[in-house]
Amino acid sequence: MSTPKNLEDLYVSELKDNWSANDQMKKVVDELAQKAGCKKLKSRLEKASEGIGKHTETVQSLLDDMGVSEKEHCKGMEGLVKEARKHAIEADIDDPDVRDVAIIAQYQRMCHYGICGFGTAKAFAEALGKSDHCSKLDSITADIYQADENMTDLAEKSVNLNAKSQQKNEMPNMQPA
Repeated sequence: MSTPKNLEDLYVSELKDNWSANDQMKKVVDELAQKAGCKKLKSRLEKASEGIGKHTETVQSLLDDMGVSEKEHCKGMEGLVKEARKHAIEADIDDPDVRDVAIIAQYQRMCHYGICGFGTAKAFAEALGKSDHCSKLDSITADIYQADENMTDLAEKSVNLNAKSQQKNEMPNMQPA
């Protein structure tokens, strides 16, 4: 990012960063979906990937409105993507239920980063008086919150319980001496 001279520069930089973050996240979410053992998790990740693509189109249209047509590499999401690959995609996890728990955790980390980025962009747009941009950014943020809540629901009602029950089944029967 070049040195910002004003709030508009910061806003444009935030949008460019969000575009890059979305591109990186979409790619790794597709990979997470391929690794998912739970059909509901796989389906939700595939739907999330579609949503990320739509959000990217919206960001591009906001940047077009600002006279900008390129993104700026997001190092924050780069780190989260590396973590997702390390802890969920490339991890040596034999139990598919445990892998699904790891997938959800990594997905939600990226969602929270997105909530922060889009919330920041919306605050800048609001200060700049760009109400049309605000409504679009609010919509994206609401979508991300909903995706995060859906994953929490799936984890709490299914995936985490499956991983926990598997753990109990594998624990040796310990008898007091």
